[in-house]
Amino acid sequence: MVDNQHRHIQGYRDLTLEEIGVINRCKEVGVELGVLVQMVQQIAEVDQRAAAIAKTHLQSGLMWLIRAVAKPEGFG
Repeated sequence: MVDNQHRHIQGYRDLTLEEIGVINRCKEVGVELGVLVQMVQQIAEVDQRAAAIAKTHLQSGLMWLIRAVAKPEGFG
């Protein structure tokens, strides 16, 4: 593994400890939401299409939260 990998990838920056904490919390919540989606999808009478759409939107929302914190260069 390469130390400080973000320094070798164009557009990445150093994050503060607060930013790292928030991003890690987003990732933890993502895992929790993934479990919740699986629980919903295991219910026999659930609209699976609606559950799949919800899963996609949850993933997108978390990605945008992380992106809001990380603020990669060249994309905004």
